[in-house]
Amino acid sequence: MRKNIFWIFGILQSVSLSVLIYIVLNSLDLIYKGPLVGKDSIFVLSAAFPTFLLIVEYIIYTKE
Repeated sequence: MRKNIFWIFGILQSVSLSVLIYIVLNSLDLIYKGPLVGKDSIFVLSAAFPTFLLIVEYIIYTKE
């Protein structure tokens, strides 16, 4: 039961973090009226960082 709760909230956290990173980086492009960060970098950062965070949290969670 505890692992199911971890996966539910872990995935929700990762998805919400991905959306926030995408919105912030995309809005920076709109503020500066030019490509501050490329679209491919935005997609990579909004996918890679939350995935890495979820893996680290799972490793810490399973150590208990």
